[in-house]
Amino acid sequence: MLLDTASLYFRAYFGVPDSVRAPDGTPVNAVRGLLEFITRLVQDHHPDELVACMDADWRPQWRVELIPSYKAHRVAVETEAGPDEEEVPDTLSPQVPIIEEVLDAFGIARVGVAGYEADDVIGTLAGCAAGPVDIVTGDRDLYQLVDDARGVRVLYPLKGVGMMQTTDEAVLREKYGVDGPGYADLALLRGDPSDGLPGVPGIGEKTAAKLLDAFGDLAGIMAAVDDPASRLTPSQRKRLDESRAYVAVAPKVVRVAGDVPMPDFDPALPTRARDPQRLEELAVRWGLGRAVHRLLTELGA
Repeated sequence: MLLDTASLYFRAYFGVPDSVRAPDGTPVNAVRGLLEFITRLVQDHHPDELVACMDADWRPQWRVELIPSYKAHRVAVETEAGPDEEEVPDTLSPQVPIIEEVLDAFGIARVGVAGYEADDVIGTLAGCAAGPVDIVTGDRDLYQLVDDARGVRVLYPLKGVGMMQTTDEAVLREKYGVDGPGYADLALLRGDPSDGLPGVPGIGEKTAAKLLDAFGDLAGIMAAVDDPASRLTPSQRKRLDESRAYVAVAPKVVRVAGDVPMPDFDPALPTRARDPQRLEELAVRWGLGRAVHRLLTELGA
């Protein structure tokens, strides 16, 4: 089980009231919500391995160099020495180090790699997994990794974490008319304002799906642009032709990396806390006793 950790703690932050606070008044709604997410996931799905994948760089420079608008609207502070700072709610940022400390005390593997997003870590780990993989995310971008043959599916939270959409190839075909790799091409063509991806003007989701159905993949669509006999409409041919520069670089930006250099880590789901004393200190300091106890009980079970 691979967690898109930032996606989940963002959902927890907005789903759990900010009245959930530590004894000193610090909001810990995202921390508690994430722990409750993990408890429910372990309870419902019984993973053998669990990895909390992290954004060591939420806006990698190599993606920005290809498409400068990539996530540009979410930059809070530009920095020359390292990754730009992402605009996040004031009361969420201080909770992220607490989340990291608590996961480490539990012994839940936490992996982020400099220069890469959590999506890239997930893509690499899913690609080299020996058995079935559940990816837990509120980000549809990771639908591109769905692969029935390899047992890779996405668990997408619909309401909290108790109601999850299990996304396999059948769900993708029903909703979007594509398979996993086809979803990346679909997203590339239609664009994504939330990520600063312009897409091809005039090509929305339905049109992109029809083009992929007719021509197979992005390469097939672009080959059709050069084929006067292809069944593209004049406006589609014109828009795609004018978007060649974007289409040439967008695949590397949109598709998750599958070759991230991984550090050594143990992905095994712990059955007890790695550092019980530290975990107890954190639970007391941040008022997380019940959430910590519930997860410990579930791990022990």
